[in-house]
Amino acid sequence: MRVGLLTEGGYPYVSGEARLWCDRLVRGLGQHEFDVYALSRSERQEAQGWVELPPQIGRVRTAPLWNADDEALRAAGPRGGRGRRARRRFAECFGELADVVCRGGGAGADGPRSGEADGSHDDSSAGSHDGRSGDERDAVADRFSNALYGLAELARDEGGLVGALRSESAVRALERACRAPGALRPAHAARVPDLLTAAALMERALRPLSLDWYDAEGLGAVDLCHATSGGPAALPGLLAGHFAGVPLLVTEYGVQLRAHHLATGDMDLSAPARALLASFHGLLAAEVYRGATLITPGNTHARRWQERCGADRAKLRTVHPGMAADRFTEIGEGGYDEFAADPDTLLWVGRIEPAKDLISLLHAFAEIRAEVPGARLRIVGAPADGPEARAYLAHCRALAAQLFPDEAAGAHAVGDNPVSFEEIGGPDVPELADAYACGGIVVLSSVVEGFPISLVEAMFCGRATVSTDVGAVVEVIGGTGLVVPPRNPRALAEACVALLRDPERRARLGAAARARALELFTVEQNVAAFRSIYLEIVSHCPVRRDAVDATGEPVPFAHPAEACLPGRWAVAVGPASTAPELGAEAVGVPSWAAPEGPPTEVAEATGATEMRSTEASVRREGAAV
Repeated sequence: MRVGLLTEGGYPYVSGEARLWCDRLVRGLGQHEFDVYALSRSERQEAQGWVELPPQIGRVRTAPLWNADDEALRAAGPRGGRGRRARRRFAECFGELADVVCRGGGAGADGPRSGEADGSHDDSSAGSHDGRSGDERDAVADRFSNALYGLAELARDEGGLVGALRSESAVRALERACRAPGALRPAHAARVPDLLTAAALMERALRPLSLDWYDAEGLGAVDLCHATSGGPAALPGLLAGHFAGVPLLVTEYGVQLRAHHLATGDMDLSAPARALLASFHGLLAAEVYRGATLITPGNTHARRWQERCGADRAKLRTVHPGMAADRFTEIGEGGYDEFAADPDTLLWVGRIEPAKDLISLLHAFAEIRAEVPGARLRIVGAPADGPEARAYLAHCRALAAQLFPDEAAGAHAVGDNPVSFEEIGGPDVPELADAYACGGIVVLSSVVEGFPISLVEAMFCGRATVSTDVGAVVEVIGGTGLVVPPRNPRALAEACVALLRDPERRARLGAAARARALELFTVEQNVAAFRSIYLEIVSHCPVRRDAVDATGEPVPFAHPAEACLPGRWAVAVGPASTAPELGAEAVGVPSWAAPEGPPTEVAEATGATEMRSTEASVRREGAAV
């Protein structure tokens, strides 16, 4: 089949998110052809180039989500349409969309509640909590859907809407919706700068509407669209379904709406702009989930968010991320005795940023040193992008130097600090596997976490773990490690000390963790799951296209008649003797291939065949005895 792989800020860019997962998926499904439709997030990402593409990728089409200068606006299409009728259509569609957004129709329009963004809040009901009935939510979703696809059709007719979505008429429509009765309370206070900011960010998310990807040579020619995230990445899939009837599969290992809430918390946005954007992204997420044929969250934490945003539980199917386990095989099979350089060494691996809460880890290690004086802490990782992460790393280094002055074994020995900061590729840690080989216990101290990759890597290596209860940690660990509350250095220290003092328990947990990781989190299981899902979607939701010959003339009888009938036309429901009125179809044979004779004779023939098969089986068993 031909698959349209939809990404945002990811594959095929070198610095893209989920780059490794997408590459392994494409290479693992070599029998299919892939077309990649990628949205880039920055000029720097585009300048860094692409990864080496496998041969099953037929074409790659890209579009930026970051440039909005005059040249880009002119290239994207006319501003406001070519004529009065187009401007009127735009005013109607965008006015409807703005009204729904300003009334707060999206799930989570007020942002996440306390604890929800970092995953520490367990929402067992997992439904939308906006106080609306099901019929009211459906009406809101219909209004947003009609406005969205109305804008898409206008963009297709007029050659793009980037300029129109940033025009004065769009800002005025947004202002009228904010001042209308029933609008969100923060929206009433929106001023012109807030409206300009909200309109610009909404246009960026809606930029796929202005792309020329949806004709018969683009996404209209694929059999399946697979979006690697929600939000703008999935929007081309929705439009391909709207224009060409292509089914959409949405995979989310990190929920896009959750990422939006976390990102806007770090941005310098006013309360009105934040409320408008939260409502818009909530509505967009709900529309993506409603339009998707199937949704594959990567863990239960992501699944709860999706259900809260309106996803139908019947469409949800958890598929854990696939990670390469072969590079950790030698360490995992060797165990502690062969590879652990120091069993009293605690190891932390990851990107250094405030969400990882290394401050709590350093304070916990101070208590650990009081109980186990020989313990050491190795922090392996580089700071995340941005000045904030670099400043956080400097702060952590200063705190480590303050809490743990250099120690020396004697008067003539060189002092050493029990806490070290290292990076992969250095002299002591040339490879990632070398980092896990030198640690006895792997620690995760995060306050915000999606899918904990470092924990899975530690499990592949057979290492015991101590983690904070955030994101999908509990689901990943599954009883093979210790879990403590976040922001609790004392609990973290007690758990680490318990494992440091019990080597047998540490080894037992490590062996169980490796077995669990090999069962659930390998590339092979991930690829096998998506191979089955692809075939299931295409068999249940085939794209109906008109068959034509080389000259463009329609080909009669190109599609078999039974392909247009709902259900399966040859169903194996059991032996015909249990349902003689069904005749040959009861044993999985279509009616046109059935032997001649009444249904009773067919049933008798089938029974005789089964009897001979049973007798042969008895003879073989007797011979074996």
